[in-house]
Amino acid sequence: MKHLALALATAGLLSAAVASPKATPKPAAHKKSAQEILAASPASDWRALDPDNTLLMDLATPQGHGQVLIELAPRFAPAHVANIRALARGGYWDGLAVVRVQDNFVTQWGDPDGEDTAKARPLPAGAAPKLPAEFSVPIDAIGKAAGFARLPDAEGWAPRTGFAGGFPVAADPKTGKAWLAHCYGMVGAGRGDAVDSSNGTELYAVIGQAPRGLDLNITLVGRVLKGMEHLAALPRGGAAMGFYEKPEQRTVIPRVRLLADVPEAERPALQVLRTESATWSQLLDARRYRGGWFVHSPGYIDICSASVPTRPKP
Repeated sequence: MKHLALALATAGLLSAAVASPKATPKPAAHKKSAQEILAASPASDWRALDPDNTLLMDLATPQGHGQVLIELAPRFAPAHVANIRALARGGYWDGLAVVRVQDNFVTQWGDPDGEDTAKARPLPAGAAPKLPAEFSVPIDAIGKAAGFARLPDAEGWAPRTGFAGGFPVAADPKTGKAWLAHCYGMVGAGRGDAVDSSNGTELYAVIGQAPRGLDLNITLVGRVLKGMEHLAALPRGGAAMGFYEKPEQRTVIPRVRLLADVPEAERPALQVLRTESATWSQLLDARRYRGGWFVHSPGYIDICSASVPTRPKP
């Protein structure tokens, strides 16, 4: 098994041309709760899932059958996402397993025999064995045209942060790079020592405190939209970075499909809030400026504490 030196973010979005945000007065507390804002949101502020860029993973969890829905990020990791599509369509993960659960870090799945060339599962047709690292994208690839919504809040990990297409994005105008951030629920491609050693066969989801130090070191390929409760509640692995020591400890993956290959009647009927929408902006303010039960309102938010909502399709 490759040591998950997680493949980070081929993020393609923060344009250097985006103007610096103006300081805005901080209200004592937001007048509406997040629930009220979402309830009043117009239908145009929500979008459907893209079936060609969404994975549906079945899990045989200790509690029974579970499903995990993963939205892929082709704008940030086009080569990896194309390979993942080919792997899913070729049934690569069907019958494989979750091989690692490290507490407060990641849940990782793939081929338990992946390091043994004699036993490793062969790649299906159309899947490449080697890909370039996709840790970042040019900062000019993002901006308003790509739906980038910048946060005015400063943070220590990057000069600029925001959201594009629902994904948490960071950027640095000095380097000209933009990248996806390792927030809770983000999905990356495990790699070895070589920066170009990931190909999407080993994937992981962040289940703990955001490990932002992995940014620009691993290719991030997507994020979990639904089913984090299944990935985060699995039994923890052993002392060796959370890898399971015995085969019977692993959680079996009956199958992974691209949503486009799932009969329409069986697809999860979800919508995702648009992060370039007015509702998203209001929701962020409601999270910055808390009222009601809160004694102290932080007046601040960061990209990893601002998860993007989903809802059942009306």
